[in-house]
Amino acid sequence: MSKVRWGVLSTAKIGVEKVIPAMQLGAYCEIVAIASRSLDKAQAVADQLGIPKAYGSYEELLADPEVDAIYNPLPNHLHVPWSIQALEAGKHVLCEKPIGLSSDEGWELLEAAEKYPQLKVMEAFMYRHHPQWQKARQLVVEGEIGELRTIQSFFSYYNVDPNNVRNIAEIGGGGLMDIGCYCISLSRFIFGGEPHRVCGMVEYDPQFKTDRLASGILDFGRGTSSFTCATQLAPYQRVNIFGTEGRVEIEIPFNAPPDQPCKMWHQRGDVIEEIVLDICDQYTIQGDLFSQAILNDTPVPTPLEDAPANMEVIEALISSAERGTWV
Repeated sequence: MSKVRWGVLSTAKIGVEKVIPAMQLGAYCEIVAIASRSLDKAQAVADQLGIPKAYGSYEELLADPEVDAIYNPLPNHLHVPWSIQALEAGKHVLCEKPIGLSSDEGWELLEAAEKYPQLKVMEAFMYRHHPQWQKARQLVVEGEIGELRTIQSFFSYYNVDPNNVRNIAEIGGGGLMDIGCYCISLSRFIFGGEPHRVCGMVEYDPQFKTDRLASGILDFGRGTSSFTCATQLAPYQRVNIFGTEGRVEIEIPFNAPPDQPCKMWHQRGDVIEEIVLDICDQYTIQGDLFSQAILNDTPVPTPLEDAPANMEVIEALISSAERGTWV
């Protein structure tokens, strides 16, 4: 088998607009089926994107023996239940972030995955596979900024649509789950470990009851990471990684454009080098890396344990904000 045959659970916007078209460009991915609770909706997207099969239920897609792996971009509260059902149906699973509504859900998925050691499961934090992040981590690990001391990150957008899943609290809406998770994930990725304690401040939307402005400080012992994420601010994203002798700045750290080169800057002493990365699509890279892990039976790029660990930090930040203390 030279390509993995993928099925997609739902016609979610991120899948239709970004992930599926990117995976269709991959060397190791073939999107063969898509499912929606509405057959008409599934068929419309299948026609639009040239996907051979459309199903009117998720169960039908999972029962298709010609589907090897599932991409799950369902709303957050459906990530773990449907990922477990996919495993039970013998499918590999690439599940959108955040892994679920809680770290407990994340550990539940991990426990389920351990029953199927032949199947691959990964959380879809696509940013980690982009060359700009691989380069950033390499510069830090190789001492090109001296000793890593602190990271600052910012991620915001403006969305006040009451029907948008990001603004519905009971299904896992809110800024921390949607975009703050990136700021936490990258901090753990660059520091190569878990924070010892965290301090959080969270403001909730009075109508939606979701967090709309959240800031956090993560203490890694040898350094710190601070971030702000917001769902009702001017859209912006940036990351700065500081060491004793230099820094790395990433211009578009999360939604890296697939159609133009990305830029980052490496400063060491007084010298600032602009690094321009070749045009690439981080969703294509993610799909291919996961597919190669299936085809070669090798470990996935990001082990599943990383997912509930990230959720634990989100929970600690919320707890810290409620208690007004470090957690």
